[in-house]
Amino acid sequence: MITSLKRIIRAGFVGFWRNAFVSLSAIFVITVTLTVVGSMMLFEQLLDASLTQIKEKVDINVYMVTTASDEDITKLRDSLKSLSDVKEVVYTSREDALADFRERHKSDELTIQALEELGDNPLGATLSVRAKETSQYESIAAFLEEYRAATPVELPLIDRINFNQNKDAINKLTNIIDTVSRVSYITMLILVASSVLIAFNTIRLTIYTSREEISVMRLVGASNMYIRGPFILQGIMYGLISGVVTLLILYPVVLWLGPGTEVFFSVNIFSYFVNNFGHLFFVLVGSGVVLGMVSSTLAIARYLRV
Repeated sequence: MITSLKRIIRAGFVGFWRNAFVSLSAIFVITVTLTVVGSMMLFEQLLDASLTQIKEKVDINVYMVTTASDEDITKLRDSLKSLSDVKEVVYTSREDALADFRERHKSDELTIQALEELGDNPLGATLSVRAKETSQYESIAAFLEEYRAATPVELPLIDRINFNQNKDAINKLTNIIDTVSRVSYITMLILVASSVLIAFNTIRLTIYTSREEISVMRLVGASNMYIRGPFILQGIMYGLISGVVTLLILYPVVLWLGPGTEVFFSVNIFSYFVNNFGHLFFVLVGSGVVLGMVSSTLAIARYLRV
């Protein structure tokens, strides 16, 4: 058993170097695929960071009437926090709302003057509600409308809810997230399928060049595993080398892009690459090995029919 394994390994290495051009072609094809896959993984990280920033800016603001009591506002806030869809509820008092308004309009003398003439604080307290996912804002808005409808008319609490104003932005963001996810998965599947097909044909060419040697092995009674083994090993070598080459290609690229991505996306892609190198190594090298093995297995099964 050990002797046969050594012979399979030796035959695999000999075949790899003997068909150097074909081996380089297979490595090139798999490397291109893995480079695109790796780039998409890094791009998805940047996209996630951008979408997270946008999500943080999207919320539902609940404006209270000026006569709303702190007790009633606290009760509503606690009810919102108890919802499974709610991530965070931020309370802004009337005094803080007025201070924020003054700060935003400090250069507008007419607005400040009009505010002074009013005398009393015209602003009510607000609750800023942030959902865990953008698709959950609809249900939160429905809850708020039901809560407002259940409030006695003589003791109003909620003045207005700005969900409808933000609804278009929320829906667009939700559609962008869903579309990007679908496109990413479809592109990945197409790339993997294309790589398997091309690598399959490349490895089949290797098998074709060794057809006489294979015929002799079959005549002398070599087992199917003994015949398959060297080609599967070559496929593993193609994938292993391709994965390492892909990481070597991506390293200087992310090193160069790092400062720019930190400015535009608030994420240094080089830092992400270094901090998650183990994960990227496992995914890219592992994917390369699997691609090489699958391509070799399919080529042998369909072409040699052993």
